[in-house]
Amino acid sequence: MRASLLFLRTVLALLCLPALAFCLFVIPEMASRDAAAHPETAYLQYPFMLSAYILFSLFFIALYQAFKLLGFISRNKAFSMDSVSALKKIKYCAFAIALCFIAGLVFLIVFIGGDIAGIFTMSLICIVASSTVCVFAALLEKLTVQAIRLKEENKLTI
Repeated sequence: MRASLLFLRTVLALLCLPALAFCLFVIPEMASRDAAAHPETAYLQYPFMLSAYILFSLFFIALYQAFKLLGFISRNKAFSMDSVSALKKIKYCAFAIALCFIAGLVFLIVFIGGDIAGIFTMSLICIVASSTVCVFAALLEKLTVQAIRLKEENKLTI
């Protein structure tokens, strides 16, 4: 079990590094390159960067909560209210990410138009992925609450 937890913590840490590099180097470059290529929509450079940083902030919060959850599991506190709280925060972050992508798609369709098939497809993939994480976290939260309740009932029975 220790090896599995170490592996999962390593995967979480390795997920953070490219995401952070993307935030620091790729997003500003993408925004400025697009503003130079399309001067008619250059005013969207800063709202794009702001929305990207909000999305990545939610992503990092969810990753941190997953890291905390692995810590609870390693300390044999998997079925505790702290775990429920971490799962709740992961659920809310995933839901907020999905909503942000949906709002971004609506904005693109209504205000930008044109050929957005690639952006539309990538956004749908992100919406499905974050919705899946949201549902999975909600399911785990519900199961953890039930397990805590059963654990408390067993303590009272004995």
